[in-house]
Amino acid sequence: MNEDQSSFSLTPEGLAPESPAPENLAPEKPAPETLAPETPPAPPPAAPPAPPPSQSAEETAQPYRVLARKYRPARFEELIGQDAMVRTIANAFKAKRLAHAFMLTGTRGVGKTTTARILARALNYTDPNGAPAPSAEMTETRAHCEAILESRHVDVMEMDAASRTGIADIREIIDSVQYRPVMAPEKVYIIDEVHMLSQAAFNGLLKTLEEPPPHVTFIFATTEIRKVPLTVLSRCQRFDLRRLRHEETVGLLGEICRKEKVEAEPEALALIARAAEGSARDALSLLDQAIAHSGGALAREPLLEMLGYSGKAALLDLLDHIAAGRAAEALQLARTHYERGGDPLMILGELANMTHWLMRHKIAPLREDALEMSEKAIAAAEAMAKNLPVSHLSLLWQMLLKAMEETRQAPRPFAALEMALMRMIYLSGLPSAEEAAALLKKAGGGSAESAESAKGESSQRAESAVEAVLDAFPGAEILRVGERGGEGGGSGEGGGGSSSESETG
Repeated sequence: MNEDQSSFSLTPEGLAPESPAPENLAPEKPAPETLAPETPPAPPPAAPPAPPPSQSAEETAQPYRVLARKYRPARFEELIGQDAMVRTIANAFKAKRLAHAFMLTGTRGVGKTTTARILARALNYTDPNGAPAPSAEMTETRAHCEAILESRHVDVMEMDAASRTGIADIREIIDSVQYRPVMAPEKVYIIDEVHMLSQAAFNGLLKTLEEPPPHVTFIFATTEIRKVPLTVLSRCQRFDLRRLRHEETVGLLGEICRKEKVEAEPEALALIARAAEGSARDALSLLDQAIAHSGGALAREPLLEMLGYSGKAALLDLLDHIAAGRAAEALQLARTHYERGGDPLMILGELANMTHWLMRHKIAPLREDALEMSEKAIAAAEAMAKNLPVSHLSLLWQMLLKAMEETRQAPRPFAALEMALMRMIYLSGLPSAEEAAALLKKAGGGSAESAESAKGESSQRAESAVEAVLDAFPGAEILRVGERGGEGGGSGEGGGGSSSESETG
């Protein structure tokens, strides 16, 4: 059939032309294919957490750093109390006469490790263009300064000899010294607590320490210089870092309090300085604790409670009760100090310090400790020093030292403290050496009966004094004149045999 012919469909009425499909109708959709079940849609993402409340710059800053680290010196000029060492090192830099090994020694907290890092910084100091310019005058922070002071520089290696003591650790240093530094001009080895190295480690270090490569410097730090072999000391330039004086420690604490905006009484700072015993690190650690304890402002009374001290006035009262023989008052005052938190050993130590102060003031009057004592306490101490004889103060000193030794070993330290106080109180009622001499002199005059009576009384009191001394010092012996070795002491016929009858303690 031609394309232009019409198409017909069969109907019950006959043939009829087939109606064309409307053009605007969409074509029929194919039968839907069998589809796999749809995957359920993923849950919507969780809403982001609410942002934290806005914080100030101080709250978002780095964690708190203790004062001993925050105010650690970064230049030689900032070191306190080490003027001789700073002057020597500065002149050595100017004259270019630098040693290849340094030995820094001193007690705890005087700046040994800090000085070692500052010295390493000075050796690796550069000019503004980055060229090596070693100098003790470091006015600006240059390329390697910050990393060296923070102990993270690749060419400045710090080793703790307390934990790395063997020859294997030293062998690592010996093998690495031949290589030149990676970044800095100088390769520096800082060995802290060097006295803890073994004998084999010291011996292994000797040759390298004597003739190191020109780009290597050794800096040692130790608190026990006597334990370092002489063969090592002879290869080093030694510097003894001294303790800080009392006024230097007080000045350091006052300056830091001003920077931290903390109000502090002079007496409070003096107490911290006395407890630090010349250690800058101890002083700053105690200052940190004192600020937290007092809540800001530093006052004397809260610090006495924190340190467990009783105060010089209270110690003077206790010492006065002992010297006067007032046993009940002395024991009660000692118990009060103990109940307030005072350590028995610390109480005895403070009494010994006060006895030393009284003796020194009696022999050569000084007012060095005016910051530690009020004017009223100083006046009371001066009066006590004037009234107590030298022999009594000397005996108190010896007995306090003995009592401290016993208290360290006693199972009940407070009982040892009370026993020591009772011994000292008992001795306070006995005649002093001057009084005994006067009694003996008095026994030599007058009638025979009075002389014999006075001699008997003097002998009895002398025997009581000797027995009291023996009780106070267990293990002491009585030596008779002439028994000190038998040489020229009057033990022969012409040496005065009667002198052997007199007793000396």
